[in-house]
Amino acid sequence: MSAGSPGDRRVCLGAITGAHGIRGEVRIHCFASDPRSLTAFGPLGDETGRRTFVVEGLRDANKGHIARIRGVTDRNAAEALRGTQLYIERDALPEPEEEDSYYLDDLIGLTARDPAGQQLGEVIAVHDFGAGDVIEVQRPQGRPAFMVPFAESFVPALDVEAGFIVIDAPADWIDETPEKAKRDDGNDEGHNDGA
Repeated sequence: MSAGSPGDRRVCLGAITGAHGIRGEVRIHCFASDPRSLTAFGPLGDETGRRTFVVEGLRDANKGHIARIRGVTDRNAAEALRGTQLYIERDALPEPEEEDSYYLDDLIGLTARDPAGQQLGEVIAVHDFGAGDVIEVQRPQGRPAFMVPFAESFVPALDVEAGFIVIDAPADWIDETPEKAKRDDGNDEGHNDGA
C-alpha cells in the first residue's frame, strides 16, 4: 500500500495461496473482516494493476476460502497464480458505517505525533504479523523507521479526518541512534568477544 489520497490507493483484500483440486479452483487467504468483500466490489487486480480477476463461487474451507477465478480452468493455471495478491481501488470500498470507524489503509500517510504534539514521522504501513496489527512510522530526515503495536496503550488517539495519529511509546523504540543501532548489531568498538 502506498501513501497518498484515498483516490489513488489500492487495498489488498487477500492473496491466492495455491490451487485446489484439478478444475482450476484456488485457495485464498482473505485479509478483510468479511470474506464476501472478495466478490462484492467487482474485479480485483494484481499488485501491478495490469491483471484483473473476477472471483466466483467463494466458499469457506478449513484454512481460508476456496473460489474460482473467471478464465482459470485447470490446476496448472490456478497454481501459476500462487502468491498473487488481490487488490481493490480504495474508492470502490464503502465508507465505514460507524462513526469513528476507518479502514487500516486510511492510516497510511497520517502524521504521527507524540502525546505532546511533537511530530514523529509519517505512517507508511500497517502490518499484521499474526499477533495483532503493527504500525510502521517513517521518521523524518532519513532516520530509521520504527514500529509500534496498534493498541490503545500505544496509540491513544487518532483522527483520520484531521490527518494525525498519536503514538505513546517508550523513547528507545522511537529514538534509534546510529550508536544504539551499532551496539545492537554487536559492531561497537568496545565489544569484547572473549578473544
